Amino acid sequence: MMHSRERRYKIRDYMSPKVLVMLALGFSSGLPLNLVGNTFGYWLRDEHISLAAIGFVSWVSIAYSLKFVWAPFLDRVNVPLLGRLGHRRGWMLLAQIFVGGGLVAMATLDTRYGLGALGAVALLVAFSAATQDTAIDAWRIESAANPDELGLLTSAYTLGYRGALLGTEAIILIVAQRIGWDASYVLYGILILVGVIACFCASEPMEADRVIAGKEAALPLTTPRGIFDAIAGPFITFFRAHGANSILMLLAISLFQLPNFVSGPMYNPMYVDLGLTKDMVGVVRGSFGLVGVFLGVAAGGYLSMRLGLMRAVMAGCFAQMFGTMLYAALPYAHDPATFAVIMILDNFAIALAGVTLIAYMSSLTSLGYTATQYALLSSTYAWAGKILKGFSGTAVEAMAAHVGLMNAYAAFFIGCGLLGVPALVLFAILERRRRGTPVPGINPAIFHKN
Repeated sequence: MMHSRERRYKIRDYMSPKVLVMLALGFSSGLPLNLVGNTFGYWLRDEHISLAAIGFVSWVSIAYSLKFVWAPFLDRVNVPLLGRLGHRRGWMLLAQIFVGGGLVAMATLDTRYGLGALGAVALLVAFSAATQDTAIDAWRIESAANPDELGLLTSAYTLGYRGALLGTEAIILIVAQRIGWDASYVLYGILILVGVIACFCASEPMEADRVIAGKEAALPLTTPRGIFDAIAGPFITFFRAHGANSILMLLAISLFQLPNFVSGPMYNPMYVDLGLTKDMVGVVRGSFGLVGVFLGVAAGGYLSMRLGLMRAVMAGCFAQMFGTMLYAALPYAHDPATFAVIMILDNFAIALAGVTLIAYMSSLTSLGYTATQYALLSSTYAWAGKILKGFSGTAVEAMAAHVGLMNAYAAFFIGCGLLGVPALVLFAILERRRRGTPVPGINPAIFHKN
């Protein structure tokens, strides 16, 4: 099998229909994350909701960490009516309808009807968004004909995803400054149409559909064996394929994003408390932050080819730690120039970490169980961070009582950065175990010709 570093892509490769569809689906996947996460926290802080409450409301995104629970249904069950589009695309479209409708419902409810009602709808959006992610991730992996194309699709996905994150944490602030949060959420709910159009333009991965159909014929869900295979089969196959390293892999992945997840709910409240305007935050994020994303995506792809997936993941882990700790300087020097430098470096680090981790996790899946196995891996990397971030506001408020609010923010971001050390150590152990073994960096079983 040709190693990915031997491939040299041309411009036409990046402009192919499949890559452009992946770019749009990546945008659709990233669109709801901040709208039920960090940007939601900005909105709530604008409404004078306490930091502790903002931290606890951020738990709605735990839905992303539980998607492996219902992912087996996405592997084995067709969506009624919409399933005519294909197995993967039917689930994509259903989830997109609920995401768009849920965002509009959040705008309609607002905080006037109480935080509980708004949080409940945000939970529905998060659940639908997690389902969309599961279907899109499966499509991305199953549509790749070889490791090179998987890397290309992963880069396109990450670029679209990060573009959506910038749009929902930067441009939305400029929009909300002028038309308010309610109208902004309606507008962004409509933007899910980008994903809907991409869903109709996408080609269904036929080989994966044949494997799924074969499983359904041999082990139908109406039988006990079929139910067992749908629920337990993906996990048995994963642990059998990776053996003694399986637990270590899952633990390393689960700790990888701790700096980013735990610090996430406190960025926007800090900007409000520093007196930074929505326009300033939005412009810096949307300009310097975008540059950082492009550079980080490119660096992630390059390092994955030059260093191999494991070492590239370690580089991404270290970069993410450094980027998070940079925010400790902002309470003491929040002029536009310092903010811009921090923003470009942090977005570079997050994009680099994202590309390398996604490529690594994608390489661990098996055809026929793609949705469930990738959902397990991506849920694993989100679980610990999603739980701990709920206490982020409480941690800042507790420190603020002793050292003041600005010092508390600084200490908090330094501590969040250091949370990446255990993951770095675990990936180093996995890399050491990998050396000298014939196990390739990519599982060839997931590739096929459509």
